[in-house]
Amino acid sequence: MKSLWRMVLGLAYIRCVALSKEHGTMSNVNTAAMDPTKMGVGRAIAVLTSGGDAQGMNAAVRATVRVGLYTGAKVFFVHEGYQGLVDGGDHIRPATWESVSMMLQLGGTVIGSARCMDFQAREGRLKAAYNLVKLGITNLCVIGGDGSLTGANIFRTEWSDLLKDLVTKGRITKEEAKNSSHLNIVGMVGSIDNDFCGTDMTIGTDSALHRIIEVVDSITTTAQSHQRAFILEVMGRHCGYLALVTALSCGADWVFIPEMPPDDGWEDHLCRRLTETRNTGSRLNVIIVAEGAINKEGKPITCDHLRELVTKRLGFDTRATILGHVQRGGTPSAFDRVLGSRMGVEAVMALLEATPETPACVVSLSGNQAVRLPLMECVQVTKDVTVAMKERRFDDAVKLRGKSFENNWNTYKLLAHVRVPDTKSNINVAILNVGAPCAGMNAAVRSAVRIGIIQGHNMLAVHDGFEGLAEAKIEPISWNTVGDWTGQGGSVLGTKRVLPGKYLEEISLNIAKYNIHALVIIGGFEAFSGGLELVQGREKYEELCIPIVVLPATVSNNVPGSDFSIGADTALNTITTTCDRIKQSAAGTKRRVFIIETMGGYCGYLATMAGLAAGADAAYIYEEKFGIRDLEANVEHLVEKMKTTVKRGLILRNENCNSNYTTDFIFNLYSEEGKGVFDCRKNVLGHMQQGGTPTPFDRNLATKMGAKSVLWLTEKLKECYRHGRIFANTPDSACMLGMRKRGLMLQPLAELKEQTDFEHRVAKSQWWLKLRPIMKILAKYKINLDTSEHALMEHVISVKLPVHISK
Repeated sequence: MKSLWRMVLGLAYIRCVALSKEHGTMSNVNTAAMDPTKMGVGRAIAVLTSGGDAQGMNAAVRATVRVGLYTGAKVFFVHEGYQGLVDGGDHIRPATWESVSMMLQLGGTVIGSARCMDFQAREGRLKAAYNLVKLGITNLCVIGGDGSLTGANIFRTEWSDLLKDLVTKGRITKEEAKNSSHLNIVGMVGSIDNDFCGTDMTIGTDSALHRIIEVVDSITTTAQSHQRAFILEVMGRHCGYLALVTALSCGADWVFIPEMPPDDGWEDHLCRRLTETRNTGSRLNVIIVAEGAINKEGKPITCDHLRELVTKRLGFDTRATILGHVQRGGTPSAFDRVLGSRMGVEAVMALLEATPETPACVVSLSGNQAVRLPLMECVQVTKDVTVAMKERRFDDAVKLRGKSFENNWNTYKLLAHVRVPDTKSNINVAILNVGAPCAGMNAAVRSAVRIGIIQGHNMLAVHDGFEGLAEAKIEPISWNTVGDWTGQGGSVLGTKRVLPGKYLEEISLNIAKYNIHALVIIGGFEAFSGGLELVQGREKYEELCIPIVVLPATVSNNVPGSDFSIGADTALNTITTTCDRIKQSAAGTKRRVFIIETMGGYCGYLATMAGLAAGADAAYIYEEKFGIRDLEANVEHLVEKMKTTVKRGLILRNENCNSNYTTDFIFNLYSEEGKGVFDCRKNVLGHMQQGGTPTPFDRNLATKMGAKSVLWLTEKLKECYRHGRIFANTPDSACMLGMRKRGLMLQPLAELKEQTDFEHRVAKSQWWLKLRPIMKILAKYKINLDTSEHALMEHVISVKLPVHISK
C-alpha cells in the first residue's frame, strides 16, 4: 500500500520543528524532557468524526481518548460531527477509558458523522465556539476528509473574532475568553478514497480494498465458469487510487482512473487487448473503473458504456457490477486499526505541543513514517490535483498525488498495455521460492515473470527451492502460466527450507547447463541465508558469479533489510480476525481472558502488531525480555481492569518468546490468579497464519517488488557483461530488495550480514519495537517514556510541482 512508516510515536514529548525546505532553516527546539503523564493536566480535548465514514475511524477515536486521558487531559466526544459541535448539549459528552472498549473491530464511526450546513455559516461556528468555551475545550481533533479539515482550519482562523463577538453579546465572560484564547486543531484523514495529498494511506483505504478484492475474487470464479467479461466500478469520484491498486492486485486487463484518461482510440486498443487475452487461453476479462473515470475530453467513462462497447464489438458475455457503499462497510483491516491507533496517539501529542504560532497540522503517513504536515498545504495540493485534471495536465495530476500513487501507476503501466517484444535478449532469469510458503509469493513470481518477458528475457521456474535448483527441477515459465497467480495463496512453484551450502556443486552445474544469467530468490530468512551462501560460493564456483536479488516473503517478517515482508500483512489480518471471533465467542458469558499463541519464530512482529490491532492487554515476545515479576504485574493489572465494566481480556504470546514461560504456563498462571474474577481459554493458531488468499497490501507489495527486482537485474546484467559473458562478483551484485522507511531499496547481502542475529534468525534492529509503548498505553499501563525525542513538521508544497501550483 503503505521511512516505510521514521517512527514518530507521539508517546514521547515531541517538539514540533518547523522545517523550511525553501530556506533551509530549522527553528530552535527546546529538548527538555517532560513527564508525558502530566502534559495534558488542565487541558481539554474534543474529538469528532465528520464527512463520509471510514473503517478505522473508531481505532483513531479510541487512541485519541485513551492517550488524552493518559496525559492527564479531559477528553470529550462530539457526536454527529460538526452538527454536534453546533448543537452542543448532550452531543458533547465526557469520554472515559471504558467508553471506548470493544470499538476496534467496529466499522464506521460509533460517535456518528453528519454533513453540517450550519457549520458552514458564521453563525453556526459562533454557536460551536460558545459550546467549546463553556466546557473549557481548546483542543480539537478532527477525523475526516479535506472538506472537514478545511472547515476546522476556518474555525481556528476565526476563533479570536468569534470570542470577541461572544464577549460583546455577553454570552461568555472576558475571563472565559482569556482562558480559551487559542484553539489548537489537528486533523486525521479518514477517507476510503485515499484522495488527500500528503499521506500515502488515509484511514479506511486498506479496508475498502479488502472489500473490493473479496468481491473481485468471488466474481473471478463465476466469470471463469462462463467465459465472461466483468466490469467493476469502484468508488473514487476524483481519485483513482482504489481502482488502480485493485487493478494491480487482481491483474485486471484494464483500469480507468480520472487522473490519467486513456489515449485517443482507446476503444480499439481495449478490444484488441481483451481479444488477445482470450486468444491466449484466458476464460475471463476484468476491467476496473473508478466512478470518476473520464476520457481526454473530460466526458465520463461508465460501466454501461464499456459493457455496450465490449458486447457489440466483441460479442463477449459481459456483466457490470457497481460496488457502491459495500466498500465503506465491514470491519477495519489490521492495517487501518494500527494506522488509526498510531495517528490518534500522534494527534494528541501534536495538540498538546502546539503553540499559537504552530499552524494547524494533519497527522500523516509517509511510507512507514508518521509525520505532521501543515493542514492547508495538504488541502492546497489536493485542490491542485483537481485543477491539473481540469486543465488536462494529467501527468502533473499523477505526480501531485504523491510518490505512492505514482509508483503504483508506473508499475501498472509496466504490466499492462505492453506487447511481448519479438526481439529476445538471450538472457535467462531463474525464479525460485525458498522457506515456508506465504500468501503473496505467487503475486511476486507473476510480476517478475511478466516484467522479464517484457524485457525480452527467457524466464525459468525452479520448483522446490534450492533443492530443485540442485536437482534440475527447472522449466520455462510463460506469460499465460502465471496469469491468475496474483490471488492464489501459498507457493505454486513449491518451496523448501533446504539451504544451498551442501549443493553448491550441483547448483553451479545446473546454472551452467541451463545457461542461467540471474536469480530471483523469493522467501524468508532461508532465502537471505541461502543468498549469502551462494555469494560465499563464488570463490570456488565461477558459475555463481551472476546477479542475485532476494525478495523477503515470510509471515514472520524477520528478514533483515526490509521493514515489511510479503505475506506478513495477510498473516496479521488472519490473527486479528481470529482474535475478534474468539472474543465474540464469549459474548453473553462471564468475564473471560484469552491466551493466544502466534507464529513468528523469535520475531515478535506478529504478536506485537496483532496486539495493537486486536486491542491486547499484553504481548510477550523474545525481543522484550520478561520474568515472573512482569507476568505477575500483568495479571494483577488485568484483574483490576476486569473489576470494572471491562469483560474481555486478550493476551498474545509469540511462539518462541521464552522456553520456560510457555503458553500452557501463562494460561495456568492467569487461570489461577484470576479465579473469582475471570476464567481463561487458550488457542494456538498454528499454520492457519500461513494460509489464505493474500491481502491487497501483500498483492500490491509483491507486484511492485517483483517488477523492481527484474528491472534491477536487467540493469545489473548490462554492468556485468564483459568479454561476451556475464561475470558478477562485487558485493552490490547480490542484493536484498526491501521496504525501508519511505520506499523500496536495494542493499547488498554482505552488508546486511552485520545487521543480523543468525542464531535467532532476526535483524538486530527492528523498527516495530518502537510501537510497543502504544499498545501498553492503550491497555492502560502507566509506563515511563523517553520524552526527549522530537519530530519534524514537513512542508509539502515545495516538493511538488511549483510551476503549476494554483493560488
